Amino acid sequence: MAGHKRLNPMSKGREMTTEITKTDTLIVGAGQAGVAMSEHLSKLGVPHLVLERERIAERWRTGRWDSLVANGPAWHDRFPGLEFDDLSPDGFAPKERVADYFEAYAKKFNAPVRTGVEVLKVERNVGRPGFTIETSQGVIEANRVVAATGPFQRPVIPPIAPQDTSLLQIHSADYRNPGQLPEGAVLVVGAGSSGVQIADELQRAGKKVYLSVGAHDRPPRAYRNRDFCWWLGVLGEWDQAAMKPGREHVTIAVSGAHGGRTVDFRGLAHRGMTLVGLTQAFNGSVATFKPNLAENLARGDENFLALLDAADAYIERNGLDLPQEPEARHTFPDPDCVTTPILELDLARAGVTSIIWATGFATDYSWLHVDAFDEHGKPRHQRGVSNEPGVYFLGLPWQSRRGSSFIWGVWHDARYVADHIAIQRSYLDYHNAAQRQAETISIAPKTPISA
Repeated sequence: MAGHKRLNPMSKGREMTTEITKTDTLIVGAGQAGVAMSEHLSKLGVPHLVLERERIAERWRTGRWDSLVANGPAWHDRFPGLEFDDLSPDGFAPKERVADYFEAYAKKFNAPVRTGVEVLKVERNVGRPGFTIETSQGVIEANRVVAATGPFQRPVIPPIAPQDTSLLQIHSADYRNPGQLPEGAVLVVGAGSSGVQIADELQRAGKKVYLSVGAHDRPPRAYRNRDFCWWLGVLGEWDQAAMKPGREHVTIAVSGAHGGRTVDFRGLAHRGMTLVGLTQAFNGSVATFKPNLAENLARGDENFLALLDAADAYIERNGLDLPQEPEARHTFPDPDCVTTPILELDLARAGVTSIIWATGFATDYSWLHVDAFDEHGKPRHQRGVSNEPGVYFLGLPWQSRRGSSFIWGVWHDARYVADHIAIQRSYLDYHNAAQRQAETISIAPKTPISA
């Protein structure tokens, strides 16, 4: 790429250099967001570098449990420029395959990625444009910085976690497989896509599982021969521009495991899993739960049935020939743990030896020393364009719409940010009439004078 010194993309050496590297735009992170950003900047001819502290798409390789698959089918969870050629379009890619996909995608357009390079500090220059970036391999100067590190940077375990050292407590980010846990029952706190899949895997492995269920959406995996990703698309749900009030902490319970299945909490309970409400507190070995399990399940049912109703109406309105599926509305009867909810559980007496906290992540921008964050440390931005000129964010949930959290969504968000960068570059390239005239004179051919 023009505009910076020659580098070895994909290099992994950690030797320091005293020479300052200069580029137009620096992208921090080479996950799906960073790769998408690089593609769009490449198409626009914007000189840039991508720095990744580990490997391309490392979170997919080592940041999740062993059996994780994509939550959307292969035809949907991808970038427009490359298909999963070894998977059925309706299949769900294993996490290693997803990581390989992004690595192949980056090579496809020769993305200028440097792996094994950690960004330590970004500061705005004083008295001159751009930023100075300190890295584990030296200093970089860039006119713009894109923070493409995504939302999964710092696992969050709430402060209510018990201090009992006899319990194994890990975040879902550190869970790998059932063999990792000691003998005994498990409490899984959080019933979004991660929590419910981990709880299901543990139960299938023979573990006694308690699952703490909070507010959630529960879409059907598929309905009337179409995946829920398709339904959310044609119904305009992916294009929701803002989260509905009061839904900030609502997770989506959906799974691509075992070929893709609709999550049914009552069905899990009938298989032997014990459901409890939102985890409230711990007093010694005694956990207390809010009496809201039935309410949380009912609201999840409402979300589920509303999507089925919307799908039926769409089919009728458009005259589509899609098979009826009345069995989709089948509901298991309320199990005992719902009709007689457990509000207190003595973990020691129940034989619980492990707690898995599927309680989400927080961002970490401690390396980005710019005025681009609110009082809670969250980025201030509009569709990824920060209030701090020259700073951009990518890979955030609801960055522009509901679909921003999905692979295809971040690709489209990246295109918007890249276009903004290109426009800003065009402004800086503007020359007034006098400047243009001077340039014309300077490059005009000179006629030699003969003696």
